Amino acid sequence: MYVYEGTVTDLATALAESSFSAAAAQRFTQAFGTHPSPQEIRSWRRSWPRLADALSTAGLGRLHILLEYALPATGERVDALLVGQDTGGNLCTVVIELKQWTHAQLSTARPGMVRAGERVVQHPARQVGGYAHYLQQWVSHDDLPLTVRGVAMLHDAPDDLIIQLREQAGRGPARDYPVLGRDDLTPTPSAYALAQRLGCADLRPAPWAVVERLLRARHRPSPALLARAGEVIEGRTAFALIGDQDLARQEVLHAVDAARKRGQKSIVAVTGGPGTGKSVIACRLLGDLCKEQDSNPRLLSPSGTLTRQLRRTVGDDFRGLISTLLNNVPAGITNTSVVLLDEAHRTRTSPDHKWRKFPLILGKLIDQAAVTVLFLDERQIVRPNEGITLEELEHHAQRSGYSFAHIDLTTQFRCSGSRAYQQWVDHLFQPEGPAQAWTGSDYDLGVAADPEQFAQWVTTHTHSGLTARITAGFCWPWNSPPTPPLLPEVEITWPDLDGPRTWARPWNSRADEPSFEHPDVPARPFWATDTGGHDQVGCIYTAQGMEYAYNAVVIGGDLIRRGKQWIARPEASHDSKLCHLPSDRYLRYALNTYRVLATRGTLGTRLYSTDPGTQTFLQTLTRQPNGQMGP
Repeated sequence: MYVYEGTVTDLATALAESSFSAAAAQRFTQAFGTHPSPQEIRSWRRSWPRLADALSTAGLGRLHILLEYALPATGERVDALLVGQDTGGNLCTVVIELKQWTHAQLSTARPGMVRAGERVVQHPARQVGGYAHYLQQWVSHDDLPLTVRGVAMLHDAPDDLIIQLREQAGRGPARDYPVLGRDDLTPTPSAYALAQRLGCADLRPAPWAVVERLLRARHRPSPALLARAGEVIEGRTAFALIGDQDLARQEVLHAVDAARKRGQKSIVAVTGGPGTGKSVIACRLLGDLCKEQDSNPRLLSPSGTLTRQLRRTVGDDFRGLISTLLNNVPAGITNTSVVLLDEAHRTRTSPDHKWRKFPLILGKLIDQAAVTVLFLDERQIVRPNEGITLEELEHHAQRSGYSFAHIDLTTQFRCSGSRAYQQWVDHLFQPEGPAQAWTGSDYDLGVAADPEQFAQWVTTHTHSGLTARITAGFCWPWNSPPTPPLLPEVEITWPDLDGPRTWARPWNSRADEPSFEHPDVPARPFWATDTGGHDQVGCIYTAQGMEYAYNAVVIGGDLIRRGKQWIARPEASHDSKLCHLPSDRYLRYALNTYRVLATRGTLGTRLYSTDPGTQTFLQTLTRQPNGQMGP
């Protein structure tokens, strides 16, 4: 998909029309299903004329150009894609990234990133390189061989900024992609020299039939990319499977093979509680599928945090294979694809699950793929506009005429492998009924007497080189700016012999990239794993899908224990998605939330409630009436 296609000369003529940007905005909406932002439209008006002028001046007016060209499997778009043929008659594209920067801040500590205004973004040469790599790996095939080049055009940037950017780009793969500034876009000493700087001096117009083949090309991973991904995943010890995990993998592969041989669409549901290895199995299956002939697999998750973590582990080169499922089905999925949907319980059902028989986007995804494998834990549904159940999946398969298989994982691989702890947590967060005392000895569980105690516990483990984190229910305001310094909004006051005492920490950062000025504050996707995360408090949306060695959980005032039942108090919540719900509906999501938070720690957990009655209840269950904690 794209907003405009034509020759450079055609574009220059069209840009002279006052209605061009409005027409482009309309085409953008038709192509991508959403309106361009005012900022995007302003960028078009500033950059497109400069682009057309530079290309025309360089004598490239007969080359074909595409504006806002989509890279479907990534959700990203190339600002401009120039299309031509090289001297050997081969199809060649040039990725052009446009920037209006006049100032930017660079850091030697983070050479791949640049701060432009209030945003931290990729170095433009690195961004171009990523796009070029994608086109080479996802569009170039035997029936459409393609050469890809790239250039970053900063048409307003002065020489001093361009020099800094080039120096920083020269330290890695980004050095292969030129960065051009304001003074580089003049025909000095000649138009041919400008064409050389743009990487286009040897290009000639491509016949329309060839351009049309590019426009119609399906984006799918190349065999080389799949083979590399399979090797990388197989070599990652983090994705080694044992016991139930390997049995589940074999069952899924068997179901996939059977569905392909019968030519019938199939749904496979893999269920299991926290720590049973669902994400590990999903990654290992992706590696298996990547090594199959004529494969076109995808690993999706509704969780952007989990997606970013998986890409970091496997490698960003494979970002098209691993992506986030939100409001659209990723492009390139065909009736030969096997889709692995991790964290399927977070699938969006907007606006409210009860109003729809089956989630629309999930239904489209299943209809489009050959086999859809969903990794699911119904008790991790924490929002009214998310969630799918095993029963709903089975009914959907029956209504649609798809085969259905169910695999249940029972072995616990997190929480020191303690099935006793998992069962205790599951029982603890039931709506009502008698409570069970903790009698296990294979997991480090305790109740903190006060916030200073669990904070010190976390700090001690962190200084010992282990990951330790604090999480809490969403019972405090969250008004911090996206970047540090963060406000200490999670504030707890408790009585003491010398008078009330107060402890406060900030929520985790909401930014997707770390701040230049505060590298010790992890970005949201990496709060659970990166240095400094123990100094902030994570919430359910940050912690879900993650794990760390030691885990402190603050149960806020939205869930209190009275007698043999839990009582929900949605008025104590600051979660705009939940606080308006009646208490009986809110209770389910609160119980699921704290169950998730209580199962993130692989070695130990400390619980603490801000409600005195609930705190006493927890201490009684763990045989700590005075709040004393074990070592």
